[in-house]
Amino acid sequence: MIASAVPLLFVVAAIVVLAATGNLFSASPVVIAAQVAAAVLNLWARRSFQPGAFRVSAAPGGSSIIRRGPYRFIRHPMYSAVLLFVWAGIAGHLSVLTLVIGVAVTAVAIARVVAEERLLMATFPDYLEYSRSTRALVPYVF
Repeated sequence: MIASAVPLLFVVAAIVVLAATGNLFSASPVVIAAQVAAAVLNLWARRSFQPGAFRVSAAPGGSSIIRRGPYRFIRHPMYSAVLLFVWAGIAGHLSVLTLVIGVAVTAVAIARVVAEERLLMATFPDYLEYSRSTRALVPYVF
């Protein structure tokens, strides 16, 4: 459980650093729109879980693969939402610091996706078929 929470704590810390340094939010309508879209995607994904099935840990909380909501298009919409939110903020405040933070957050998110994919394939026999029909983070792309 602790090892599973470390990536989440890292991402939260990165967002706090970006916010504290004034590098998360922007007056740019494009950045605002992207961050609102990221928040909506995150809420939509969270609401797609059965009651009581959502967990912060990588361990599956339900007895089947979620295929509704944004999970019809991408397997990890919450990670997609976090990456969109962070990179939109970074785009509004490009610097060496923000790029380093963005690359680190992306690396942690991808590592977490890889770990979860392994766990889900081991837990759900039909996950391989699901993974072939949906993208991991970006619909129709990746």
